[in-house]
Amino acid sequence: MSTYIDGILLEVISNTFMSIAEEMGAVLTKSAYSTNIKERKDCSCGVFDIDGHTIAQAEHIPMHLGSMLEIVNQIKSNYSNEEIHDGDMFIANDPYNGGGTHLPDITIAQPVFFENELIAYVVNIAHHNDVGGRVPGSNAADSSSIYEEGIRIPPVKIFSQGVLQEDILRLILLNCRVNDIRRGDLHAQFACNRKGTQRVQEACKKFGREMILAAMAELLNYSERKMRLAIAALPNQTMSFTDYLDSDGKGSGPVPIRITITIKEDEIFLDFTDNVPQVKGALNLTETALRACVYYSLKCIIDPTLPSNGGYYRPIHIRTTPGTLVCCNDTAAVAGRTDTAQRVVSVIFGAMAQLVPHQIIAGSHDAITGIYFGGTDPDTHKFYVYVETLAGGSGARFNKDGLDAVQVHMTNTSNLPIESLETEYPLRVEQCSLIPDSGGAGQYRGGLGIRKDIRIIGHDCTFSVKADRQKLAPWGLFGGKDGFHRTSGCKSRHSGCRCYRF
Repeated sequence: MSTYIDGILLEVISNTFMSIAEEMGAVLTKSAYSTNIKERKDCSCGVFDIDGHTIAQAEHIPMHLGSMLEIVNQIKSNYSNEEIHDGDMFIANDPYNGGGTHLPDITIAQPVFFENELIAYVVNIAHHNDVGGRVPGSNAADSSSIYEEGIRIPPVKIFSQGVLQEDILRLILLNCRVNDIRRGDLHAQFACNRKGTQRVQEACKKFGREMILAAMAELLNYSERKMRLAIAALPNQTMSFTDYLDSDGKGSGPVPIRITITIKEDEIFLDFTDNVPQVKGALNLTETALRACVYYSLKCIIDPTLPSNGGYYRPIHIRTTPGTLVCCNDTAAVAGRTDTAQRVVSVIFGAMAQLVPHQIIAGSHDAITGIYFGGTDPDTHKFYVYVETLAGGSGARFNKDGLDAVQVHMTNTSNLPIESLETEYPLRVEQCSLIPDSGGAGQYRGGLGIRKDIRIIGHDCTFSVKADRQKLAPWGLFGGKDGFHRTSGCKSRHSGCRCYRF
């Protein structure tokens, strides 16, 4: 674009975009119904240009970047310019058609018009605690096909020129458990996008349409230049690393994940071609999810000050083989994909530790211990679904201990407060504590994991869990010991115990 924009104004507009994404997140979490969104903040928001490039993503969930990377492109593939109008909103959750990276992540995208011209998209995504499928929570790691995991939604209009498409909404809700909560969460997502649209339009009024479009283009170019300079400062080198999943989700394992990274001048090449075929369980990773893992990891390692936009993706080159664990084909089950995503980050960090060791943390609780309860509340006689992913310890840093009881890498959710859990569900937390000595020993130790004892109160329920790092511990660096995992059964002396311990 020919519009001149100086560095100071560019920074002002960049922060405007970021504040828009952050305000969208505040609207979503303050308006949502489910604990997973309003309390644990399992959601993300972003601003995209009309070509689908990320302009700003708030610091929510890195994994959700993969959930939003293709939504604009899929909208453009399915709808002509003449079919996209002011007031439209699109909904999707299908990992193979521009939606999330697994079905519970529902994405809502809205085109932003200013003076009758399409100038941007605002997008949000939220992890719904159920979208149907064979188990409450829609997240069984032993599913064999995506068809077992819940309703699949390609990009379709949920609003058409400002009018809610009630028939589409009813179709979605009919396939979900606890659909009154789903309705409330979806309306929170709609409100979130309206706020984002309003703020982008206000920015256009303040700075001018041409200036906003010029700033979007320049922000992408600036991030690219900054990333290239950071890569060029590294020595040309090739590094490889392998880490493992405990199993394939069906009991066979361990499953290796391999990477080879090459630095060449001002570009970086990540080769994932030497990986196993997609597995029988639900641990498969889509290509967009893989890209999110790569972009997150390299930003952390190479230059954490990079603006959170798509410009810095340009010097990054990813090689994959379709049909493998880290680049699965359509129909493969993906509900438990986050454990694989976390291990992808682990191998990137492990490889880069050979090059920039003081910019790397050691192996972490890079798994998602997801717990899912579903049953009828004996007091309200209504069905409920309780979902939570439990945190663990982050790896030790080169000059200090790791952090205790935190989500790491591709997740950034909060631990659900006990008060919220017990208020909303017929469950009781009898203990929530740190596990002594669970971090790897060394001059600086890894962070500690969590023990959580949950009792089911006065009813029967369906329970499912997915977890990794139960057999193969996170790795240490520079002689530091591997992490330690210890489990034991409930030691309650009363009969009829209904405790679940994690």
